[in-house]
Amino acid sequence: MGTDRATLQRTISEVASWMQRAAALLGRRTQIMMDSTEANRRLSSAVLDLRPQDPQHQPTEYWRALPLGPDDGAHLAALARLRALPPIAAHEEEALASLAGGREQEIIQAQKLLGLRRLITFGQARHQAEQAARRLNDYRLWAHTQGLPQLLDRLEQLPTIAASMPSKDALHPGIGLLRHLPELGIAPELMPAEDIARLPRAIAALEEALRREAERRAAAHRAGVVVRDGEARALLDTMDVERLKDATADRLSTGPLLEAGITTVLQVWDRGAELEALDGVGKTTATRLRGAARTLWDLAVDGTGLRLDPAERTDATTELLRRTRAWEQLLPLRRATAGVALAEALAPLAHAQAPGHPVLLAPRARTAAQFREAVPAVLQLAGTVPTEPQTAPDAGSHPDTEGSGDEVWDDFLARPADYYALFAELGFTTEDPEKTQGDLPAEIVEAVRAFRLDTTHLTASLRGYQSFGAKFALVQGKVVIGDEMGLGKTVEALAVLTHLAATGGTERPVHFLVVCPAAVVTNWMREIQKMTTLTAHRLHGPAREAAAAAWRRTGGIAVTTFATLRSVAGETGPGPDAGPSGPSGNGRVPLGCVVVDEAQYIKNPEALRSKAVAEVLGRSERAVLLTGTPLMNRLEEFRVLIGYLQPDLVVDSHALAPARFRQQVAPAYLRRNQEDVLTELPELVEVEEVLPLSPADARAYRGAVAEGNFMAMRTAAFAAGAASEKLQRLVEIVSEAEENGRRVIVFSFFREVLDAVAGALEGPVFGPLTGSVPAARRQSMVDEFSAAPGGAALVAQVTAGGIGLNIQAASVVVLCEPQLNPAIEWQAIARARRMGQLETVQVHRLLTEEGVDQRLTQMLAVKAELFEQFAAESEMAEAAPEAVDVSEAELAREVIAVEQERLLTTL
Repeated sequence: MGTDRATLQRTISEVASWMQRAAALLGRRTQIMMDSTEANRRLSSAVLDLRPQDPQHQPTEYWRALPLGPDDGAHLAALARLRALPPIAAHEEEALASLAGGREQEIIQAQKLLGLRRLITFGQARHQAEQAARRLNDYRLWAHTQGLPQLLDRLEQLPTIAASMPSKDALHPGIGLLRHLPELGIAPELMPAEDIARLPRAIAALEEALRREAERRAAAHRAGVVVRDGEARALLDTMDVERLKDATADRLSTGPLLEAGITTVLQVWDRGAELEALDGVGKTTATRLRGAARTLWDLAVDGTGLRLDPAERTDATTELLRRTRAWEQLLPLRRATAGVALAEALAPLAHAQAPGHPVLLAPRARTAAQFREAVPAVLQLAGTVPTEPQTAPDAGSHPDTEGSGDEVWDDFLARPADYYALFAELGFTTEDPEKTQGDLPAEIVEAVRAFRLDTTHLTASLRGYQSFGAKFALVQGKVVIGDEMGLGKTVEALAVLTHLAATGGTERPVHFLVVCPAAVVTNWMREIQKMTTLTAHRLHGPAREAAAAAWRRTGGIAVTTFATLRSVAGETGPGPDAGPSGPSGNGRVPLGCVVVDEAQYIKNPEALRSKAVAEVLGRSERAVLLTGTPLMNRLEEFRVLIGYLQPDLVVDSHALAPARFRQQVAPAYLRRNQEDVLTELPELVEVEEVLPLSPADARAYRGAVAEGNFMAMRTAAFAAGAASEKLQRLVEIVSEAEENGRRVIVFSFFREVLDAVAGALEGPVFGPLTGSVPAARRQSMVDEFSAAPGGAALVAQVTAGGIGLNIQAASVVVLCEPQLNPAIEWQAIARARRMGQLETVQVHRLLTEEGVDQRLTQMLAVKAELFEQFAAESEMAEAAPEAVDVSEAELAREVIAVEQERLLTTL
């Protein structure tokens, strides 16, 4: 029994030791797992979704990020300890669990056979103790057979892991972080602390600037409400109380109002609840009166756009200009939509970032490389935030940046179109959505409205209809924008180009091409530099080759002319100065978009310039044709423009009704009229000055008719020089303009007429501006005229000065004779009456009492009708295009024939 007792003692000691070790192991493993679970929870809750906050942005998640901080070292260590735990099979874990608490009773029973207790253990108790001893011995033998001691030895061998691990080692395999944070994907990257150290300060600066921008916008809006409500009050003050009956179906008695001295709707509006106190006005009547007044007030407010009259500078309008100017200073930041979106996405990271600690970045819609580009982009954007003056703008102070009253009015007069665009952003110009979207189908309108325009590189404000036009071009790919003259087609095109530049990536430069008449190259260069942050390259003139090389190398917007395009395109292959050619495999620069200004210049598909333009249009995925007069003489010319872009749209080649034609071209054509979208546009006063022919002019006219000389017939009214009735009246018009402080543009098709006019006027005369004047000189001539005092006259050939140039400094337009195409006259008038014009525009048409002027006026009405039917929104008509085809040669022959017959019968 001694040996048995000794063996039993060893068995009990060995099994008990195993039990203690198993319990300790399981407890340690359990604690490690609990610690790792908590660490996982903490780290997982710190993972950030980095996406723009602005709901207008796409909801796509850019990245996910885990900013690591000083407390995360302990969490990483907890995960590392879990990672370091020796693996254990399920049956081994069951064995340990059974061992840890499953042999205690057997040991207690078997111990009764040892020591003095064995002497007092008899009967059933001894029998149970002997059975327990046998089971322990059997278990010991089984454990050795199964390698349980070795399992305990293996599981106890844990590496020493510090209480905290460096955050830079977060992706070390020994930590196994990615196993616990599947939301980080399979390939997150560790962004060093130094790469993002400046991000929190930059984000804070941007958020503060955006907050100031929102405050200034709100202040400008409040100032606008004061002006708008003032205008509404002035309107209601002109309304007799009887107008209240028009606003309601109820029969309202206004007698008690009149007896109380209340004669205007404004007085009713101001009295409000006090109306009940008037004799003869009960509670019900007062409620109806207030309701009617409210209706008229709402109509007045909704229909009142902001029109600022420089001659009537009130405190309210001056305050509006101050506030608007202050707000505008922070608008470049708000317009940097791509940069702001990045800042919004990175803001949560900047707020959670711990100084000196790295960030784990998980790519989503954007890559880690794009994150590395985004951080410096946000830092650069933050560097553009203007310094805030010491005195912040509030209701009673004006920072130095806002300027004095005279300064803001001078700024307004220098660029009224910019201010009215800002007023539009503030919601103070009324645009009819139906008219803003032209004649487009509902599905295209829906797609355009859903499109998000990126204005990062655009520094100008867009009005609602302009933004719609730009998005229409981007959605449809290749389009004609046929907005009426003066609506800002240039900025619409630039909005298209800047969007493409902002969204085109940074892997290679983006190249755009603008083709325009030589007269407006300078204007395009100015507008690009003024309205965008893109680089403009002038591919016209002596420096063309150097500009083309710079454009090919760096990208941006190349501006060339119809004539120059043929040479820079390289008709037989790319040359050293090739504009749209370059090093792209086939020797050509890939064009992101082509803009064709005054697209009516390519109405003849057989012309060389049309073929050159068609070639670049054909190899560009996007194109915008700009023209205020897409339909000049005949419908086929309009079809040609559409054919350059989407040739399959017009499938019927003959006898199209206007409604059917507009329906077919709608996917590629958008047109809006001035009166529909420019509610602040001043009045247009058109006067037909019907004058007799002087005797000398009459003789010249009869001689020209007899010779069949159409051009001489048109200029005969100026044949007598100073004695000519037209010239005398023109001098009077300019004299009246001088007295009223207005500038005058005089248009004629004929150089001899322009010379006669320039010689007859006494005040400052600029011109003649003709087709032979170099393009750069044309723009400088316009600039000099714009800076001249009232009474100055710009004498211009209608085909040169009537296209492309912005001359809103003038508010009086004189047309010396009717033009053979009504579109030419529309263009000429639109040079002055356009967005930004503050004064009523007077148009004087000088016509002779009889003869060619009257005949042309009557016949050209047919062309105007043609345009309204086919190219503008109008009532349906069933006329075939061939029935209204009126060419210039036909006009001349018909007028000569009619005049010869008339004069022959009067002799």
